[in-house]
Amino acid sequence: MKNVLEWVKEIVIAVIIAAIILTFIKPIVVRQSSMEPTFYSGDYIFISKQAYRLFGEPERGDVIVFRTDMKDENNKDKNLIKRIIGLPGDTVEIIGGYVYLNGKLIDEPYLNEQGISGEMDEVTVPDGKLFVMGDNRGVSQDSRDVLVGCVDEQNILGKVFVRLYPFNRIETF
Repeated sequence: MKNVLEWVKEIVIAVIIAAIILTFIKPIVVRQSSMEPTFYSGDYIFISKQAYRLFGEPERGDVIVFRTDMKDENNKDKNLIKRIIGLPGDTVEIIGGYVYLNGKLIDEPYLNEQGISGEMDEVTVPDGKLFVMGDNRGVSQDSRDVLVGCVDEQNILGKVFVRLYPFNRIETF
């Protein structure tokens, strides 16, 4: 009987610890190619669900996961992973495939190929929203797309803070 009680105690402790961890962290498997070469389909990442509640505001360059109104091939809600390009009040424009933020060309070392972002007239990011883009601009559904548009900050599920798998590409963000 003592062994059974020890097992129950250990299981209860493990469940409590897991619940606490999952309050702050959410594991996600990337299922898109829109963030290549930063993230590939099959990468296992962790997002901080409390990053913007406890540790500050979203910043340009952060990679976030957010809810959308879109559905996947199984008719389930589709979440997207993208990089923050513009914050509320920023202007974003794409000329000749290059992204301009507040009138200045931005450096995007995370892209495989520069100058393939298409064309887009200047957009001012509304209050409470973010302008996001994928790193693989040729296939990314992002703020340039009417289906996504500027992302409401309330729809952010979390900020990516580590890639755990594949093991040869473990990295913090």
